[in-house]
Amino acid sequence: MNFFQRRKILKGVNYLELTPLHRYESEVDDENNVAIHVPRFEHKLLMRLFVSRNKTPFVRFHLDELGSKVWLSINGKDSVAKIVENVRAKLNGEFDEGEQRVSRFLTQLYINKMISFQEIEGQ
Repeated sequence: MNFFQRRKILKGVNYLELTPLHRYESEVDDENNVAIHVPRFEHKLLMRLFVSRNKTPFVRFHLDELGSKVWLSINGKDSVAKIVENVRAKLNGEFDEGEQRVSRFLTQLYINKMISFQEIEGQ
């Protein structure tokens, strides 16, 4: 699906009703911070040619506390509104402008192709 088709789908829905999905694996450290494993190359031939034996084939993106809580709340079933509620509960209600911050963060993850939305994948 190209950019314009995805954009047409996303323009017609409320962002809080979308259901995000992970595109990459992640790991959680001792402090509950998440590191997302993004492949250096998408194509397997390029991976074999350009990734040397002493480097990992992944780049790790480390998330802060809020980003980690949002990432861990993404399960493929809950909408963005439900994720905002979960993060607000984990932070004991100390979460101002929750919808805006989470939606901006998820938009950045979507732009960088780290997540997708079930509504796009289902089309």
